[in-house]
Amino acid sequence: MSAVNDTKFKSAVFLLTRMPGQEDILLWISVPFCFIYVFSVLGNSTILFIIKTDPSLHEPMYIFLSMLAVTDLGLSISTIPTILGIYLFNSREISFDTCFAQLFFIHSFAFIESSILLLMAFDRFVAISNPLRYASILTLPRIAKMGLVCVVRGVAVSFPFPFLLKRFQYCRVNVLSHSYCLHQDVMKLACSDITVNYIYGLFLTVFTVGLDSLLIFLSYVMILKTVLSVASHAECLRALNTCVSHLCAVLLFYTPDIGLSLIHRLGKGSSPLLQIVLGYIYLLVPPLMNPIVYSVKSKHLRARIIRVFVK
Repeated sequence: MSAVNDTKFKSAVFLLTRMPGQEDILLWISVPFCFIYVFSVLGNSTILFIIKTDPSLHEPMYIFLSMLAVTDLGLSISTIPTILGIYLFNSREISFDTCFAQLFFIHSFAFIESSILLLMAFDRFVAISNPLRYASILTLPRIAKMGLVCVVRGVAVSFPFPFLLKRFQYCRVNVLSHSYCLHQDVMKLACSDITVNYIYGLFLTVFTVGLDSLLIFLSYVMILKTVLSVASHAECLRALNTCVSHLCAVLLFYTPDIGLSLIHRLGKGSSPLLQIVLGYIYLLVPPLMNPIVYSVKSKHLRARIIRVFVK
């Protein structure tokens, strides 16, 4: 009997959730997701190609931007396949192991992106507050070490998630709230006590995303303090203008991330549609918009991109 139960458990699947609507419009809903996927991959790949091939862009700000582009590519590749599977093929089933692998990669890339946004805030702070020592402080070996720490931290804190979830039995209706797997979503379907998962997830939210966002805020407080001490109004605006792209990236990432975390932990009566839409914004919009924002705001980068496509 035990062997039968074990067999049922191993062959069980989760059901992913799609936007509400009739079956005949699923294909049409898939069109914008296909465009988002293509433009996210194309945009971030273009950023990486331009920065790699142009020696004049081998500066700390653009190296951090290339790290952000790699992370955004990872988020897109980890998320979009199951979303397109639902809308193109009406394939809602996902096995336990595939789901656990997907949530590991999604959370890893999300934590890495949070760390990189913090590094980019530090980059802006050093560039504005201490421009003469900017190149000597942010050397290539030091940037490489900082990037490695971001990757190790993101992978290390996400590594326990699959094992914490694999120990559970899932005897309830295994319908997830999104078109992809998240730890805070999957753990709600367990029949066992999820206290450890809840505490660990909350701890990570506070001491990774929460701490990173707080340090980014403090960085901009110090940037403002430095900028306001500059006598020239034109220099003040010029310095602040270099931060606009990063501020947009921070808002695009943290706003839906914090909102989704609050809904999963506190919003028991929240609209399912709100969860689905916010989940799409959280993982699909930053990889799509970051290349656009940086290309528009950076004249140097924009000129290189135009030169490549004009040729």
